[in-house]
Amino acid sequence: MSTDDHLSLPSSLRLSRYLSLAFVLFVPLLLFGCPSGTSNKPVDERSSSPSASNPSSKGASDFDGERAFEQVRKQVEFGPRPAGSAQLEKLRAYMIDQLKSYGLQVTTDEFRATTPIGQRKMVNVTAELPGESNDVIIISSHYDTKYFKDIKFVGANDGGASTGALLELARVRAANKTKPRLTYWFVFFDGEEAFCFDWDQCHNPNPADPKNPLPDHTYGSRRYVAQLIEKHELPRVRAMILFDMMGFKNLRLGRDDLSTRWLQDIVWQTAKQIGHGGQFIDAPEGVGDDDHAPFLRAGVDALDIIQLSTYGSNDSEYWHTKEDTLDKVSAKSLKIVGDTLLASLPKIEARLANGR
Repeated sequence: MSTDDHLSLPSSLRLSRYLSLAFVLFVPLLLFGCPSGTSNKPVDERSSSPSASNPSSKGASDFDGERAFEQVRKQVEFGPRPAGSAQLEKLRAYMIDQLKSYGLQVTTDEFRATTPIGQRKMVNVTAELPGESNDVIIISSHYDTKYFKDIKFVGANDGGASTGALLELARVRAANKTKPRLTYWFVFFDGEEAFCFDWDQCHNPNPADPKNPLPDHTYGSRRYVAQLIEKHELPRVRAMILFDMMGFKNLRLGRDDLSTRWLQDIVWQTAKQIGHGGQFIDAPEGVGDDDHAPFLRAGVDALDIIQLSTYGSNDSEYWHTKEDTLDKVSAKSLKIVGDTLLASLPKIEARLANGR
């Protein structure tokens, strides 16, 4: 995490993602089965896992886990998708077509970012669903994959799963004939990943403050917040929810140590109420930094839904390796997260309507 800017956090919360992995909790994974869903559609073997719970009937929504999984597959078929690449350009065009087909208004913000490997074109994508209020809830994901020179990194879970889930969530919300209480922005950030191997290994020049160089990550989300401030629109944003690495077939989502507590409580309590307490667990998840951090620094309540420290098997880590492939992602996990968030949103809207 950059230590120069707007938010003063305890040093323990500024651990890099790689340091946070050193503190993985070595506890057995407790996977609780849930009542099977009502869908009779066949499940692709690659999206099935005996350790991933079936959706609870009482919490089931129109979120289609199989459709979200196919969105992940589509991304993987494009190949590695680092910021500035031709593959990411193709994915972006596909995403925009999908979002427009849902009836959403899509805008893009193209910018040039200075990185350790030179200038890179980056583009943030926003799809808007107007609500009764101009106040905004952002639901987001990064859609780039990490840059590697020596491996083919297709990022099925990081950030294929989150992007696929966000596309499906946008489709479901747009299909609802009832106008939401608040406006929704479905935001796809470019340039979340660092270009150097480690999250905090490299930095970039900061012309405005040469003594405090800029980080080599979260390019898109930092740009997004800066644009909100410049356009005097930051006060409109009442909450920000981030998907990142939340499609693993052995789903185990701990509580990110940076996230706003009331948002976290609503989502985790809702998960328990609809039968997904075995996947949304009351254990810490040390992330250190992510696309929600620039919003937190700007004073926006934000939540990160992420599985980082337990993304792997007993003898192998999948994060930022060539093993982050489609077989690690489950349609059931995607639906569990989608159903949980959709059930949580009315409670989040009510909380915001009643004031912070």
